[in-house]
This record gives sequence, structure tokens and C-alpha cells, in this order.
Amino acid sequence: MDTLTKNITLAPMNLLYKISPEITLRILFRLKTGYKLNLDHPVTYNEKLQWIKLYDKNPLMPICADKYAVRNYVESCGCAEILNDLIWEGFDPEEIPFDSLPNRFVIKATHGSGFNIICRNKDELDYKKVVNKLKKWLKQKYFPCYGEWFYGVVKPRIIIERLLTDNDDSIPADYKVMCFHGEPRYILVDTDRFTSHKRNIYTIDWRLLKGVTISFPNGKPIDKPSKLEELLYYSRKLSSKFIHARIDFYIVNNKIYFGEITFTHGAGFSKINPFSFNVEMGSHINLPLKKKSAAGKDKNESCC
Repeated sequence: MDTLTKNITLAPMNLLYKISPEITLRILFRLKTGYKLNLDHPVTYNEKLQWIKLYDKNPLMPICADKYAVRNYVESCGCAEILNDLIWEGFDPEEIPFDSLPNRFVIKATHGSGFNIICRNKDELDYKKVVNKLKKWLKQKYFPCYGEWFYGVVKPRIIIERLLTDNDDSIPADYKVMCFHGEPRYILVDTDRFTSHKRNIYTIDWRLLKGVTISFPNGKPIDKPSKLEELLYYSRKLSSKFIHARIDFYIVNNKIYFGEITFTHGAGFSKINPFSFNVEMGSHINLPLKKKSAAGKDKNESCC
């Protein structure tokens, strides 16, 4: 289901979110996870992501959620060397210089997930169709009722980057490093993302967590990457300012490339099995729960 169709389906929830974000997230959480959301004493990873969406207003989050603005953040962290080549950026798809683009590239809208067009052969690309699709994407909000408020705060634009592929011309594995308070804990490795999506979960010393799944089935075990320590190094630098962040990378020809930063993996609705791993992941997030004082003012108490 594409983003536009899904937004139409979720229209009642999008309206309700404008009235009460908390009620909306409670309803969606129950429907998607099968259990009641506890915001007073959240325990699971998914529950704590809902809390982050409602109460964590870190001003860096909108910048890092935007696929163009995040480049400046990566540079400011001293990690410019892992940025992919930026071929073009702009707000008007009509201005894309298709004739001067290389034969292969990837086009992205910067304000959400799934707004990607992979081009392996420019001669086979329908320019008019692409421009029309990009115009629609730029007008769309990224699932407002999901509460991921940081998407679209920075004005959305189009970027075109170099297409990264492995030696066999396949899309490389996606290394998603799950960081908690600036410290990596797990690495999700996604393969075959555009065919039969598979995902393995590893500890940071590359121990495969057998039988643990997050949204997608396990694939074949893959070898420990030679750049593992560098992945962890970059993850620490890029996640240090956040309660929780997923830092994504690719490794192509033994070189690390930055992918994106995500703050609420799966919008906090991921199917995590076994349930005990949902709890384990949640245990790494320490939230400053907002509570009302006797005077009626908000105060923060470290909890969960």
C-alpha cells in the first residue's frame, strides 16, 4: 500500500490526531500490537517509542529526520567522509536536469520513508511519470496519525544520490545500528529489501539472535563485516544527542556509507518476537517521565 492510499485509509485517525494525539496512539497501538499502551509506566520498546513521539521534542530530530538536512548534521559530527555523493537537490521536480544526470541514480523525497525511485538505466525512465510522482510525494504528509511529528518540519525537497550497489549489481545489505543513549546495542541487517525482505538481528559483537524477528523473517546468517568497529564508532558519534536512534549504513567495496537516522523504528508498531525481546530492547531506554507536581506544574522524574 503506497503512502497516499494509506493516508486515505487512515483519514479518520489523522483527524482524531489533531484533537488528541495520545488517544489516537492508544487506539493504533492496541490495533497494531494487540496489547494496551501504558504511557505511565512503559516497559516494552514499542511502548517507549510512543512516549518519545509524544514527549521528546529534541530540536535536532526534525533536522536529522530530513534526508537532506541530516547531511549537515553528519558533517557537524565530523563524519562527512561517509556521506553518499549528492548529485542534485531542489524543491521543484520540474527542474531536475535529467539530461545531465548519470545513467544510474536514486531519487528521494526527504520527508519520510518509502519515497524512493531507483534508476538503473536512465534510458528506461519515464521522466514525466517520475516528475508527477515526485510532485504528489512532496504534497503528502507522512502518516500524521502515527505521531512522528519530526517528519516534514523541514521543508521537503527532492534529492538525487549515487546508486549504491554490490559487485553483483544488487542493492547492498542495510546495517541498522540500534543505539540507546548514544550506545549501540543491536544491529539489524536487512537483505533482499525489494524482493523477499529478510532481517537478522545481531549483538554488537556479531552474535546472531536466533529466533528473534522484527517485522520480517530471518535470512541466512551473514559474515561479520570487516568494518564493524567503524560502524559502531560512527553510530556512537551520530546518536549521542538522542534518547534513542537507529543509524543506518551501507558497506560498498569496503567503504561505509551513511543511510539515514530514524528515531521511532516502525513507528513503534513493529511486530517483535519473542515478546521478551520487546521488553529487553525497552530496558535500554531510560525515560524522564513527565508528571504533575502538587502545584500543577510539570516536573521530570527519571523512570523506566
